[in-house]
Amino acid sequence: MKTRWSINWFFIFIASLCINSNQAKNYHAVVLIHGVLTGSTSMDLISNRIQEMHPGTQVYNIVRYAGWSSLEPMWRQVEELGQDILAIGAAFPEGINLLGYSQGGLIARAILQRFPEHNVRNFISLSSPQAGQYGTQFLHLFFPDLACETAYELFYSSIGQHTSVGNYWNDPHHQKLYYKYSKFLPYVNNEMNSTRAKAYKDGLTKLRKMVLIGGPDDGVITPWQSSQFGYYNSNETVVDLYDRPIYHNDTIGLKTLDKQRRLEMYTVSGIAHFQWHTNVSIVDKYILPYLD
Repeated sequence: MKTRWSINWFFIFIASLCINSNQAKNYHAVVLIHGVLTGSTSMDLISNRIQEMHPGTQVYNIVRYAGWSSLEPMWRQVEELGQDILAIGAAFPEGINLLGYSQGGLIARAILQRFPEHNVRNFISLSSPQAGQYGTQFLHLFFPDLACETAYELFYSSIGQHTSVGNYWNDPHHQKLYYKYSKFLPYVNNEMNSTRAKAYKDGLTKLRKMVLIGGPDDGVITPWQSSQFGYYNSNETVVDLYDRPIYHNDTIGLKTLDKQRRLEMYTVSGIAHFQWHTNVSIVDKYILPYLD
């Protein structure tokens, strides 16, 4: 009788392990936001890999603002895509994860700040110009004669500010014009006085993890350290995140996240800009671990 009792409890124990194991496989939903001049299909490898390695995960690959429409002003994209994120989050009250590639990573970050009521758990920024952009290589597709040194003449104007790129163009040699004309980046970075400054910080400090991924062979994000909030000074010397006011003053919560070990940064060499979202190794090593 005693042996049968022990065997019964043994099977109950094994069953409980199986139940817990199954529960561990209930991954949180993931939202993907593509980069500039591309579309949702560019994120298919990431989407497919997530579903392959984390079966049952609900992946929402944003289709809005594809192609030329990705050049629409940043605030317009943030407002509309932000509503999508909130709607998806409402369907998953336990929380969702968010990943943005290139321009999409900056849009995603701004959504978190603009809508601090979000329920995003982990945010992954994949090679995104978080501190701005000062390079024209990828712009030659639609501005073939645009030079980096004179791009400010276009972007720091009422016309230039109607383009997404103009909204995060950060010319280190014309900072007065940057602060005067730029309608987006200096605000979401809390470099300008704003009634929403606290909300912009709260929207990030509520994250469980912020993951910043970039590398020296990117070739498009300029400087590449912008993907980790580093940027040029007036001499075009790169100042990394930890030596910049945005960190020291904790203007958007990066220092808070870092001190609480909720800020992760990965520097990966040998990856060009258009490879980050098409490289299975990148997904496996630096993305999947944060999609619990």
